[in-house]
Amino acid sequence: MKKDKAIVVFSGGQDSTTCLFWAMQRFEEVIAVTFDYNQRHKQEIECAQNITKELGIKHHILDMGLLNQLAPNALTRNDIEVKAGENGDLPSTFVSGRNLLFLSFAGVLASQVGAKHIVTGVCETDFSGYPDCRDIFIKSLNVTLNLSMDEQFVIHTPLMWLNKAETWKLADELNAFDFVREKTLTCYNGIVADGCGECPACKLRKRGLEEYLEEKYQA
Repeated sequence: MKKDKAIVVFSGGQDSTTCLFWAMQRFEEVIAVTFDYNQRHKQEIECAQNITKELGIKHHILDMGLLNQLAPNALTRNDIEVKAGENGDLPSTFVSGRNLLFLSFAGVLASQVGAKHIVTGVCETDFSGYPDCRDIFIKSLNVTLNLSMDEQFVIHTPLMWLNKAETWKLADELNAFDFVREKTLTCYNGIVADGCGECPACKLRKRGLEEYLEEKYQA
């Protein structure tokens, strides 16, 4: 695969940045694509721009403002509280159709630039109840994209079966641990690196980091 070209769906967060480094080791050319859906914090896009600039990665930012109109949620509205799902409900941060649209448009971009590989950081192990992070959805969409454009795309999900501690371990194995820890934005409140420490995303990230460091230094 080293001679191939890959598109990485990129938010500037821990998961997608780890996937970016993963792709850089495996493909001759890597292109990042970030989607601007008028999300709550523009820092997310700025962070993605800073990371791709530092790594010398070609970066596309695509306007997905319509998604903001169609899917009001805690990531697009300041007046909606960030909270985890309860009693089987989806978290308030779930954006309906987001990964479906993002990966579909990533497929369109891939077809235009001659890329056969699409990389995304979705994860079923720590997927927070998001149905569009499941392996079965990715496999289904992979088939649909190939049929719709008569292509032979492969959607890669390096983190699909990893928990957050294992994702930190992968970043470390890719020699990207410090980079991911210091320069990515996971926080729902728009704070880079370790974040606010209080939102669900920060708590998940911190818990995974602590578990990985404990395991690493006990080994």
